[in-house]
Amino acid sequence: MTPNNETLLLREKEIEPTDEVLENALGKELFTIYQEIIKIFTEEFSLEPQWRFYNDGKAWLCKVVYKKKTILWLSIWKNYIKTGFYFTDKTGVGVLELDIDNKIKEVFEVAKPIGKLIPLVIDIDQQNQIEDLKKVVKYMKEMK
Repeated sequence: MTPNNETLLLREKEIEPTDEVLENALGKELFTIYQEIIKIFTEEFSLEPQWRFYNDGKAWLCKVVYKKKTILWLSIWKNYIKTGFYFTDKTGVGVLELDIDNKIKEVFEVAKPIGKLIPLVIDIDQQNQIEDLKKVVKYMKEMK
């Protein structure tokens, strides 16, 4: 499901990811999808995207939070937008019950845990993937 060209963008600490920088990195079409995603996060889910430069990964990442809870991480790659969620064994079960693309569930089922957390990654390069993203965000936000 991940495109072959694994190039993480936004790697220069001095260059903040403004809309202009993001549009240059993503191209017009993907930038439009990015804007829609951010609008959904902020308007539909009351989430707060927080861009920061992380030295460990040497790149700008967007931590998307609800109050103090991290809902997901978003990063900009060549030709797609990567969104990452992290679940425990207990909360991960609910992911498999969501009405989302089976490919996402299949990849999630075989994902290697990072510590106690199981990553769920959705790489977005098309408009029609936003619905699945919204379902996972909703589930994550409503989890206790």
